[in-house]
Amino acid sequence: MKCNGAAFSSEMYPKLAQAYPTNKLPDLRGEFIRGWDDGRGIDSGRSLLNAQSHSVIDHIHYMELWTGEGLAANNTRAGTNPGILATYGDGGIVKTDESGVKVPSSLRAIGTRGVYRLGANGGNTGTENRPRNIAFNYIVRAT
Repeated sequence: MKCNGAAFSSEMYPKLAQAYPTNKLPDLRGEFIRGWDDGRGIDSGRSLLNAQSHSVIDHIHYMELWTGEGLAANNTRAGTNPGILATYGDGGIVKTDESGVKVPSSLRAIGTRGVYRLGANGGNTGTENRPRNIAFNYIVRAT
């Protein structure tokens, strides 16, 4: 039977009804299956068939920051590099080789050029990287 959230008859499938007393199969369409922790301590605090949202572990992107004069001489790709995100103040610019990285609305420069750490996650930070998933009990049938 497909795990698409469909109901089933407990009279027709009594053993399946023992595993799923709601008489409804889990809906696993488009979900990753994550083995149920069951007391191991790796993914504790979750119940069987509990859905979990995606998560991205907190991390930092490094960006170069130029300020003041001499920008054109230092950056010959200005205007053509898809990684250039925004200009700040009088001639300053933030550059990264990653397109689409979120940049804060203001930066504090410490000198004329340097590498600065920016928390650029854009939200949904967690303690691990994981896709959206369902806790599932893997079972091996021994006969």
